[in-house]
Amino acid sequence: ILGGKPDPAKQVGKSNVSSEMRWVGGNLEQAWRDSAVIVEREFYTKPVHQGYIEPHVTTVIWNPDGRITVWTSTQHTFGVRQQTAAILQVPEGMVKVVPMEIGGGFGGKINVYLEPAAAMLSKKTGHPVKMVMTRKEVFEASGPTSGSHNKIKIGATKDGKITGWQAWFAFEAGAYPGSPVAMGAMCSSAPYVIENFDISALDIVVNKPKVAAYRAPGSPIGAYAIESVLDEIAEKLGMDPMDFRLKNASKEGTRQITGAPLGKIGNTEVMTQVKNHPHYKSPLPPGKNIGRGVAMGYWFNIGMQSSAVINVNPDGTISLVTGSVDIGGTRAAVAMQAAEILGIRAEDVIPTVADTDSIGWTGVTGGSRTAFSTGIAAINAAEEVKRQLIARAALMWEVKPEDVEFKDGLCINKKSGKDTLSIKQIVAKMMMTGGYITASATSNPKMPGAAFGAMIVDVKVDPETGKVDVLRVTAFQDAGKAAHPSYVEGQIQGGGVQGIGWALNEEYYHTKDGVMANSSWLDYRMPTTLDLPMIDPVIVEVPNPGHPFGLRGVGEVGICAPMAAVRNAVYRATGTRMYQLPMNPGVIVSAMAAQKAAKK
Repeated sequence: ILGGKPDPAKQVGKSNVSSEMRWVGGNLEQAWRDSAVIVEREFYTKPVHQGYIEPHVTTVIWNPDGRITVWTSTQHTFGVRQQTAAILQVPEGMVKVVPMEIGGGFGGKINVYLEPAAAMLSKKTGHPVKMVMTRKEVFEASGPTSGSHNKIKIGATKDGKITGWQAWFAFEAGAYPGSPVAMGAMCSSAPYVIENFDISALDIVVNKPKVAAYRAPGSPIGAYAIESVLDEIAEKLGMDPMDFRLKNASKEGTRQITGAPLGKIGNTEVMTQVKNHPHYKSPLPPGKNIGRGVAMGYWFNIGMQSSAVINVNPDGTISLVTGSVDIGGTRAAVAMQAAEILGIRAEDVIPTVADTDSIGWTGVTGGSRTAFSTGIAAINAAEEVKRQLIARAALMWEVKPEDVEFKDGLCINKKSGKDTLSIKQIVAKMMMTGGYITASATSNPKMPGAAFGAMIVDVKVDPETGKVDVLRVTAFQDAGKAAHPSYVEGQIQGGGVQGIGWALNEEYYHTKDGVMANSSWLDYRMPTTLDLPMIDPVIVEVPNPGHPFGLRGVGEVGICAPMAAVRNAVYRATGTRMYQLPMNPGVIVSAMAAQKAAKK
């Protein structure tokens, strides 16, 4: 593996390649000789925006004592504290960040944009300062994801075994280095066993806005290119697309291109669910220019540190304080995990997201880590509360703690075999047994549990206008264990909508002078409920051994497969393969016309 150090020949002034990573393994030349089919293609994608409804907004006061308080809409309060302090050149401890309810983020509300500027204005004026971006400013100044140019070459034997895998990914970073190209390269290969490979990932500096994270950064772009080529290989071999993928599917222990083995995963389980689903088996709707596509997606998920505090209230409810901003229902999912440990109703857990002065360090609400990692912190705090409840019950019964069992929200006297105390009964006398019950805990888990997903999509294409109608969508995802199933379904559906928009409509359109020409909701075309059918989510549950309840993060995998799935469906509807996104009407009509002209 070659690290991400810049090539001396590609320094600033000589090249706009800021860095290159490369992974090499096996014998690629022999792999090509062993291949019955080799497909080599190039793909292009445009920058797209995260598309959160709420713009960036903050209120800051720089107090006379030097303390700075920031109220902001963010995915990472401690990140805002660190970035703001660094830019203002003040100690981190002098900055307090209070999170507001967030109106969408999808990775785009991790970096600071307004906070340091508002702080300086507050210092100058001696008053609190509020700043809100216009929608035009959001589009032009707050970071889309990368545009890309990717070259893929994959070979397979006549019975469908992948032999060789060569990929060259070039992602735009914007005006400064730092794109998710390495993640795109690694994620796109994860669903498959590949023994002979040469994969390069180039970070490209361009005269465009600096890119920011967007839901599974890099993975959807990589999956779009790879899954498109795999679909073509399966067709050339006369194989069912899912049979081909299942034949090459990675499993527990499969080594990734980095050399690290995969842990317990649900990849084959997801593929099998797709293969056996009624949508996949059913005939296409009647009519012309209708096609069905399928694709896989992957996101590795992250752990990182989280903190939680639990206070047991005199009425028997508990107050749960964490540092994770709520996105996608994570506050409820974390609370449910604490409730499960204590054997109480989820409604009896009162969750609060605290400011940076009131809770221990907690990582970003992103990377599909929150329900997983902050959930473990809440579990650890609940376990400590349970230990204290047992000790209090033992005092009340005048027995040893080991003579008390905690089950389903009750302390049970094992000596008598029948005496029980509820949490409410214990806390009613807690001032006589040692005072209020409180517990704090942290987590820093190392096994976040990689997650796989897939999508089946049916489309109808008007060959005259190039308009694509999405007829039916089924999305699959391994959630490990769905703590809150309806929220998990919402995450799968939301990622699916964004991926379909990326495939068909969304792009940054720059004029020849470098001006963004579509910096409004009217011109930046995101899908709405009028554009799509109900997405049918299928939750696959392969428990993650790195979590007490088996959870895997679910926030990002849903966006990984749609772009390739839609592209493959459009091909089957038109007979024309597209090699750029978005596949808007103009792109489709032009591609079909070019193919028709080439046949003459």
